[in-house]
Amino acid sequence: MTNAFTVDGARFAVRERTLLGPISLEFERARVYGLIGHNGSGKSTLVKLLARQQEATAGSISFFGRPLAHWGARELARSLAYLPQTTPGATGLTVEELAALGRYPWHGALGRFGAEDRRHVEDALALTDMSGFADRLVDELSGGERQRAWLAMLVAQNAGVMLLDEPTSALDLAHQVEVLGLVRELSRKRDLCVVLVLHDPNMAARYCDELVALRQGRLLTRGSPDEIMRIGVLRDIFGVEMGVFQHPVTGQPIGYVQ
Repeated sequence: MTNAFTVDGARFAVRERTLLGPISLEFERARVYGLIGHNGSGKSTLVKLLARQQEATAGSISFFGRPLAHWGARELARSLAYLPQTTPGATGLTVEELAALGRYPWHGALGRFGAEDRRHVEDALALTDMSGFADRLVDELSGGERQRAWLAMLVAQNAGVMLLDEPTSALDLAHQVEVLGLVRELSRKRDLCVVLVLHDPNMAARYCDELVALRQGRLLTRGSPDEIMRIGVLRDIFGVEMGVFQHPVTGQPIGYVQ
């Protein structure tokens, strides 16, 4: 099976300062990947390279077997959905109108918004549990509801890959669980490759199939939650002494700072 992404020796530098790399790794379809590591480890930079928001200064990135740079803008937008850490303003837009923007790569500015587009928007609102908010203004929603509205736009885009940069950074615990549970469910239902940046390793371990740990711009380690959520591994990732215990109900490993 062709990887969604193949990163081969990619590096990103600003002047003489290397922010990421060289780094090599692959991301497969139908899996949720959590990028973890301390601030400045290169997580957001990697996501921006994958989203083609920035261009690698060395190495290469392939998307479904083709160089990422060779994809046309609309063609790429039909296959890859990206949600930055800070979402743009949605002033005056209803939830349904925001979700409909996800169909732009399929019909363009002058194209006709047809029945298929309408179906994708309705399905996206249903999948994100936002149908009841369709006529609400995005600016009037709570943080969790607003994040689900943006996810509805990405779902309507009907891309095979989602890149999410800190999608839970401004949310309370209940909304974090809500949004990450939704992301995992979408990956399962649509065979999506999802790559998301998370600060909390426990949340990453709970909702991701694989964790990818970066440190000082390099790939430190990657593996299943059980492989990463170990005392020595967490210490190497975050640079502090940590302990691990098993959740009394689920058995999931939980990390804590000692």
